[in-house]
Amino acid sequence: MDKNLEFKEECRLRVANYGNDVLLKDSVKSFVNESIRAKYSYNFTWLGRPIIQYPQDIIAMQEIIWQVKPDLIIETGIAHGGSLIFYASMLELLGGDGHVVGIDIDIRKHNRAEIEKHTMFKRITMIEGSSTDEEIAEEVRRLVEGKKVLVCLDSNHTHEHVLRELELYAPLVSVGSYCVVFDTIIEDMPNGTYNDRPWDVGNNPKTAVWAYLKEHEEFVVDEDIENKLLITVAPSGYLKRVK
Repeated sequence: MDKNLEFKEECRLRVANYGNDVLLKDSVKSFVNESIRAKYSYNFTWLGRPIIQYPQDIIAMQEIIWQVKPDLIIETGIAHGGSLIFYASMLELLGGDGHVVGIDIDIRKHNRAEIEKHTMFKRITMIEGSSTDEEIAEEVRRLVEGKKVLVCLDSNHTHEHVLRELELYAPLVSVGSYCVVFDTIIEDMPNGTYNDRPWDVGNNPKTAVWAYLKEHEEFVVDEDIENKLLITVAPSGYLKRVK
């Protein structure tokens, strides 16, 4: 066997085995629980902007973008803009005219200023408004014609909000590409972990994913990504469009 293919096959088998490794998965659960309490994911930046993601999920998105080579990446939820900068930098590496559209109901002035002066802003468009507003969704739809699209949902994490985002933006995803729903981990955390937020166990992105997938067989959960990462805020959230 070709050495490159042999290495890939070794990785594939190893990742597949992780799904059945109880000791490993228990260790991961313990780390994730404690790291969320400690706000571990708030410590990282991408090209100078806070990204508020686990390094594992950043790597997963890098692999997906390199594989899919999207023309347009849509992200709901901007925060400090690190993810926008990250996606734009990946599109810069790919070459071409790839672009990122970020939507947020409140783009804070200091964050907007830092994003707009960043060298990667040339590939970024920001839209201020609710991602579930039909007028905002229509504005985004006008940008996707003829493009290979990847969608990332990372704004309000309530069931109702995420389900509506899925209904609006998942249909824009190209076959073979992904709709990535972040913070599905909320469903797996102890009840009351997010006592200062409107979401909790039973009301979060994962419950929205479950509801959406019941009616949309064109998407499947890419379990290989979760098995490989182990540490992720998006368990069952890497949705691949297969038809």
